[in-house]
Amino acid sequence: MFLLDKNLWFPNPFFTDDEGLLAIGGDLSIDRLLLAYSNGIFPWFMDDGDIYWFCPPERMVIIKDEFHASRSLKKVMRSGKFRLTEDQAFGRVIRFCAEVHTKKYSSTWINDEFIDAYVALHYAGHAHSVEVWQDKELVGGIYGVAVGRLFCGESMFHRVNNASKIALLHLVESESYSMIDCQVPTPHLLGMGAKVIPRDEFLHVIKEFHANK
Repeated sequence: MFLLDKNLWFPNPFFTDDEGLLAIGGDLSIDRLLLAYSNGIFPWFMDDGDIYWFCPPERMVIIKDEFHASRSLKKVMRSGKFRLTEDQAFGRVIRFCAEVHTKKYSSTWINDEFIDAYVALHYAGHAHSVEVWQDKELVGGIYGVAVGRLFCGESMFHRVNNASKIALLHLVESESYSMIDCQVPTPHLLGMGAKVIPRDEFLHVIKEFHANK
């Protein structure tokens, strides 16, 4: 585990502990976040003001052609029940993600500092959101960081059934991305066609996306 300072750098992403912890410290500046994501690294939480940076040994991803949306979900998508937009309410999406996560787990890594950093990254053109609306109410969404044709998903939320799944399906069907990084495995996403790949394969994919930008 490495300690970061004000200089803009990260250690080799393979030099993590068994949990994937790579480094502590640094900041959440736009340049550092972009350097992190371009090397498969992401900030997961803060403790006593220090940022913890991870690059897990295994990565859960969704590959465009391998996503298995259920018939019922596709039916909901076509029903007109929801309206979808992109980058129209990024700040609200990230705040709702924080709120829902806090209600469910009594805490969240998405604190005010994280929110400010990703909103700044959004205005710089690198962080994006999908919003799901029911009438005029924001009922679901997802946000993350684009690295070429890779969408690095950070968090999603729903306030009505299927809203977050609809946001994810919209990303999968988007022509902008070929793969979605889901970071760590969850049974819910594995059941929808996500799969776990080793870190070296994931980092190779990132290099390919950069080469073909």
